[in-house]
Amino acid sequence: MLEFQTIVMFVTASTLLALAPGPDILFVLTQSMAKGSRSGIVIALGLCSGLIFHTTAVALGVAVIFQTSAVAFTILKFVGAAYLLYLAFMAFKDASKSKLESDKTPISLKALYRRGIFMNITNPKVSIFFLAFLPQFTNPEIGNVTGQIFLLGALFMLSAFTVFTLVSLLAGRVGAWFSKTQNGEKILNRVAGTVFAALAIKLALASR
Repeated sequence: MLEFQTIVMFVTASTLLALAPGPDILFVLTQSMAKGSRSGIVIALGLCSGLIFHTTAVALGVAVIFQTSAVAFTILKFVGAAYLLYLAFMAFKDASKSKLESDKTPISLKALYRRGIFMNITNPKVSIFFLAFLPQFTNPEIGNVTGQIFLLGALFMLSAFTVFTLVSLLAGRVGAWFSKTQNGEKILNRVAGTVFAALAIKLALASR
């Protein structure tokens, strides 16, 4: 079992990292503003569920593949970039619709949850980050390191989900107010589309 002091240090570091500007928090922020707090929270849950993949990759040593294999890293990052471009296209498409048309085609919560998972697991830099970050808080002298990795991964997910939920609630309120203004909803979708496109470019240009 990890020492209490280690857990406190890890949760503090994880919370600060979740608060730092990055693809996940920007994704939650823009989607919460455009589609509401509930949608943002579901996406946050999907993003955090995707961390199970990266935690497992680190615990089983699979994450080393993304660190050492340029082919595996490149394939996964381009899949992720393509998906973000698809989301950007859909956001701009929604921006071109009338209010009535948008209301007729809501995105299901299951689809939003899957969207969060897919975006997270197609970012190989998360696995590489976890590979460097999680082992720093393990201690082989107190027990199984693999078990410690899974515990740390769970704590990171909980910290990130807490931060993302708070962001969703705040951004959802701002978005609800802004969408009531003239062309507010169209502007929010255009902002979301721009953010997705920028994240896609950033991911496509990412290196190990």
